[in-house]
Amino acid sequence: MIGDVRERLDKVPFEPFAIRSSNGREYPVPTRDHAHISPRGNRIVVFLDEGPAITLGPLHVNSIVDLRSTTE
Repeated sequence: MIGDVRERLDKVPFEPFAIRSSNGREYPVPTRDHAHISPRGNRIVVFLDEGPAITLGPLHVNSIVDLRSTTE
């Protein structure tokens, strides 16, 4: 799943998405700057607009969810 997140971050044009974790919570990634993959590729850090950053390991990334723009 981390490879899938990397593809979404590299996609041009970027399309907002959320990462759904194994506990069912979703963490929004509205821009490329809101997520980072560690150099070893074994962790994703999601920077939230409100609250702390979240670090997810590969076992805790359950799926990727498209975020639709409310202006469409």
